[in-house]
Amino acid sequence: MFTTLIESKPKKQRRSAGTALSVVLHVGVLVLAIFATANARSDALEKTREEKLNYVEVKKEQPKPEEPKPEEPKPEAPKPKPKAPEPVQKAAPPKAPQAPRIEAPAPPKGFQVVQAPVNIPISIPKIDLSAAVTNEADFSGKGVAGGSSKGVAGGTGDASSKGTGTGTGGLSTQPYFEFQVEQAAEPSGGNAQPEYPSSMRESGVTGRVMVQFVVGANGRVEAGSIKILESTNSAFTAAVREVLPRHRFSPAKIGGTAVRQIVQQPFVFRLNT
Repeated sequence: MFTTLIESKPKKQRRSAGTALSVVLHVGVLVLAIFATANARSDALEKTREEKLNYVEVKKEQPKPEEPKPEEPKPEAPKPKPKAPEPVQKAAPPKAPQAPRIEAPAPPKGFQVVQAPVNIPISIPKIDLSAAVTNEADFSGKGVAGGSSKGVAGGTGDASSKGTGTGTGGLSTQPYFEFQVEQAAEPSGGNAQPEYPSSMRESGVTGRVMVQFVVGANGRVEAGSIKILESTNSAFTAAVREVLPRHRFSPAKIGGTAVRQIVQQPFVFRLNT
């Protein structure tokens, strides 16, 4: 006979499955409880650690002893002011030597010095163009060399009378400038021109020479009076010096009398001449 009924066997299997499920649930609850307890304890430990305070004793620093202050330097006694040096009188600079003045020769003794009028006339006087430039009576008399045009002091005779004798009429032997004579010296026709230096012509060099000389009363150039005022080349200067003594002039005149005159003349050297 059967000891166990067929109907009772499935009930036992159902009980064992429920028991296993119960055990699993209890174990899970225990694990969760343990885990929660461990977390709570760790949180409590951290809080206690955070609440701990470390007390450190701080010692007060003792004040340092004050250092002795350095003594202030005593003010120096005022120095005596230096006396101002006395002004040194500078010696006057030496005067530069003055160049000698070259005065023009005095006009002939027959000339009169015209004084400037105090009352200047407004109207222009009429000029007689037919009248002579000078009074011939001032130069017509013949006197003694070294005499005076006004006569000798204490002499007798008519002041308007014409004396006789040998002399130059009071004209100076010094050369005159062009503005001092009535008729200036002029070159005569046919005077030869300076020869163009061959070296200058071949090189195509032009030039200019300004020369000063004295034309005597005989119309000849005084060789010792030739002076070169300006020259662009010594070759041109030599050519002028060579030809100038052979030049002839009509002499300067004052009151019809030939006199010496200072003349300045340029000589120009051009290739087309």
